[in-house]
Amino acid sequence: MSSLPLVKLFVTGAGGFIGKNLIVWLEEQAVYEISTFVKNDTDEYLTDKLLNVDMLIHLAGENRPDSPELFNLVNTELTHKIAEILSVNSIKIPVIFASSSQATIDNAYGQSKLAAENILQNLSLANGNPITIYRLPGVFGKWCRPNYNSVVATFCHNIAHGLPLQISDENTRVRLVYIDDVVASIQAVLESTQRGFNYKNVETEYAITLGNLSAQIKAFKNCRTSLVSEKVGVGLVRALYATYISYLPCEDFSYEIPSHGDERGIFVEMLKTPDVGQFSYFTAHPGVTRGGHYHHTKTEKFLVIKGDARFNFRHIVTNERYTVATSGGVPEIVETVPGWTHDVTNIGDEELIVMLWANENFDWKKPDTIMNKV
Repeated sequence: MSSLPLVKLFVTGAGGFIGKNLIVWLEEQAVYEISTFVKNDTDEYLTDKLLNVDMLIHLAGENRPDSPELFNLVNTELTHKIAEILSVNSIKIPVIFASSSQATIDNAYGQSKLAAENILQNLSLANGNPITIYRLPGVFGKWCRPNYNSVVATFCHNIAHGLPLQISDENTRVRLVYIDDVVASIQAVLESTQRGFNYKNVETEYAITLGNLSAQIKAFKNCRTSLVSEKVGVGLVRALYATYISYLPCEDFSYEIPSHGDERGIFVEMLKTPDVGQFSYFTAHPGVTRGGHYHHTKTEKFLVIKGDARFNFRHIVTNERYTVATSGGVPEIVETVPGWTHDVTNIGDEELIVMLWANENFDWKKPDTIMNKV
């Protein structure tokens, strides 16, 4: 283990959306000693902490208060208190500040954030503190409060709970950054050598209309009945899907899918994709043979999970034959080949369970499955 002392971080707004995610992330690194400042903590506590930390991450903010005066009280005055404590005590610790893209807009919230930025810029010039400011657009991800300051959180929560959406203009475009990207960017700043006064952007930013945003989140919900997954592996869709899932009520953590059974066993389609096929599994009782067909283009991969199986193949033109025996104890893929008819037989004494991937979703109108005995 490293013998280096822990870096002492002080995080304001620790109970907020960004704060919760950031602290969990930083605690995983095991190189930081984290203290926090939340609503109702005293000025004395604030001073004590600022005198004894290595860095400040200033996330505390108000963006939808009951009274407009709270914009200045939280966004501006708290920043002023912090700057005064640091300046009076000649504390030159680096400061990371979460501002807003609205700092360039003439509204009460934007004005309060811009005022806070100016306070920190003056602190950097007069006291020498390295200052990094993020003018964040809409941040989304798990643990964000719906019906408050995030359209993504509101849409995800309402759709997950079967509640209606209110959209005044579906063509309105919103700028978004994902919480994991925000946290990763802040951590990179923490690990770098900070100098002077700087604005910093989260490298990955997205833009989407409200209409497309709502349609995409609704599609996540619909995939449980269609079984067709959205392209959730990369980019904005990946981040939106993770966010949507985080708003599911506990009773929706699981869901049933159709099962087709007969005297041979059962067949269950688990997941379909838009362009890389589908995943299924089937069972077969001892002595049962399934299959007996060929494909012109479709290919499949079989993995025996439990039991013993024999796969038989026959070339439909040359009648060449081939056999593969495998079992659940062997992680071996058996792949079907176009133009070879094939079947699988349970040659064991227990139920056979086989996982199956096909490179295309099954289409009843064009099944590309021609019955032909091996």
